[in-house]
Amino acid sequence: MKIYKRAVAVLGICMVATCALAQTTTPGSHPGASVRINQIQVIGTHNSYHAGLLPGIAKVLEQNNPKAFKSLDYTHADLAVQLDHGIRQIELDIFADSQGGRFAHPLGQASVAEAGLPPDPYPYPQGVMLKPGFKVMHVQDIDYVSNCQPFVACLQIVRTWSRAHPKHVPIFILVETKQGAPNTKGTWTVTEPFTSATFDALDAEIRSVFSKHEMITPDLVRGRYPTLDEAVRNGGWPTLARARGKVIFLMDQKPVGPIYLEAHPGLRGRVLFTNATPGDPDAAFVEENDGSAATISSLVRQGYLIRTRADSNTVEARTNDTRRRDEVLNSGAQIVSTDYPSFETAKWSGYFVALPNGLPARCNPVIGPPSCVDSKLEAHSNR
Repeated sequence: MKIYKRAVAVLGICMVATCALAQTTTPGSHPGASVRINQIQVIGTHNSYHAGLLPGIAKVLEQNNPKAFKSLDYTHADLAVQLDHGIRQIELDIFADSQGGRFAHPLGQASVAEAGLPPDPYPYPQGVMLKPGFKVMHVQDIDYVSNCQPFVACLQIVRTWSRAHPKHVPIFILVETKQGAPNTKGTWTVTEPFTSATFDALDAEIRSVFSKHEMITPDLVRGRYPTLDEAVRNGGWPTLARARGKVIFLMDQKPVGPIYLEAHPGLRGRVLFTNATPGDPDAAFVEENDGSAATISSLVRQGYLIRTRADSNTVEARTNDTRRRDEVLNSGAQIVSTDYPSFETAKWSGYFVALPNGLPARCNPVIGPPSCVDSKLEAHSNR
């Protein structure tokens, strides 16, 4: 995903589901007894942590790079609020900071001073950015304000909400690894590369918050099959009955997949599902952010878990262009990501994305079992 590329909103439209999977559910059985987690569809938020640009940075960016400014002109509520409103996939962008303090003094404030603007307020409590651990932000030095910080704190918010709502469908947590600098002029904080050891630390941070019984992991999905690819092609995803109240971690960046796989062939012993190539041993989750509806539907029918975007860079949200939105909702992609869920409509057009009747999940329109009932996938009262 490019630094300034964003997903924009989609208005969910109720449609008649066509059920093509050769699995059935006995009428009257317990909700989720036979419905598998790849047989549902949920709405996710893109850059779920994004709290918006600070005033000084926003003015400088608008003057010097208006296109980039427009693409970043969005904000999200706190993670718990998003979950309260039915979001079931969140995205967290992380930067490695093994020694602590790497991002404690954003260099973008120098541009604010040069423009004669008052300094922006520091967004985090004293000392948070000085401690070692992964930090959550979009772009170092300029777009660094998050509604949770650091990464572990974001995960703790999700876990607290999850424990208070134990009947929820699984929460998908997409993790995007950030390194390098934006492809633009300026001086940037040097980022820390992601190595196999860095990923060991990432798994450790996740396990420090969620126990193995609270996560759906590659080892669990693989089961008795030799590879993940074979498992998911043969119905290996767990049922909702087994997955309620749990989280599942997904990796956004495909280029770092091979590094994550080092010493962990087929993701054995790992926490995250890689953004894999169909047919490879680690293939279970595939991103098709810009893929066609036909491509997505084909992969969904093969058993893969697909995340796609409704739109990008606020373009569709500004003009209320619903074409991409409608296509991906109908494609069967299990996760449809947007910057504009129903409770955060686009200020230009009122554009937003939601599932029919405001539900947090619905039966997959391509492979949902015949007896699947939208309203029974997740109870309205989870306490």
